[in-house]
Amino acid sequence: MGVSEIFQKYFVNPIKYNTGYNVVNTLTYAIILGIAALGVYKILKRLGIKYDNAFFRALIPYMIFGAFTRALTDATIYPRTYLTVTPGIYVVTFAITFTALLITHKLFEDWRRVFLYFGWALVGFDFVMLLTHLDKVHFTWIVLKYFIPALIIAESVIYLMTKKIELVRENSYLFYAHFYDATTTFVGIQFMGYWEQHVLPRFLMNLTGTAAVMYLLKFVTLMVALYLMKELQETESDKELMDFIKTVIFILGFAPGTRNLLRMLMGV
Repeated sequence: MGVSEIFQKYFVNPIKYNTGYNVVNTLTYAIILGIAALGVYKILKRLGIKYDNAFFRALIPYMIFGAFTRALTDATIYPRTYLTVTPGIYVVTFAITFTALLITHKLFEDWRRVFLYFGWALVGFDFVMLLTHLDKVHFTWIVLKYFIPALIIAESVIYLMTKKIELVRENSYLFYAHFYDATTTFVGIQFMGYWEQHVLPRFLMNLTGTAAVMYLLKFVTLMVALYLMKELQETESDKELMDFIKTVIFILGFAPGTRNLLRMLMGV
């Protein structure tokens, strides 16, 4: 099998036919994400853009924008293309976010505020697109009947863990974000008839017979990753890099979870 056939089979066809992820494209995307994250961090350092809590908050509307746009693609409000589904939507959202960051940082003294407002403007645009295409969605509020109780229980477990486990307490926002994502997956698969696209979660669900295994998978994965990051951190510069990587980890929980929730609510 040649390179073109491999690319077609493992990368193009899963997107084209919506068959989910496989081991090959999952590992490839993970490697690309890691390299891209380190590259972006170095660019920010070179530009003198300090990564702090204000910067993190300014990124939140862009996370919502990417998730919202992806959900609107599921609803056929936006056309389904390689750039409007995963992983393309991550590339597009990053390109828009990074371009907005560079422009606002160069032109405005209070660039964080302008950057933040532009992000919310993008979310507003998606909301307008939804309002003007309501004929393509069928709001399914029964989702909340399952989602709200499950989320309360899941996040309460994290809260209790913060009292006992230091690593959870120090990184509670990551556990809250990923248990939010796990809850949308659990509700969607267990009660709403959706299916899991990712390789390892799909295997574990078939093995255990329940989507609730997502909570365990998320917890173990985060604990291992955060423990290794803590062990590797030696200097203040390392801490800043680790904080940036934690933001990437947050995005990988918050954005898919938001997309899942919006998709279920829109009945698509």
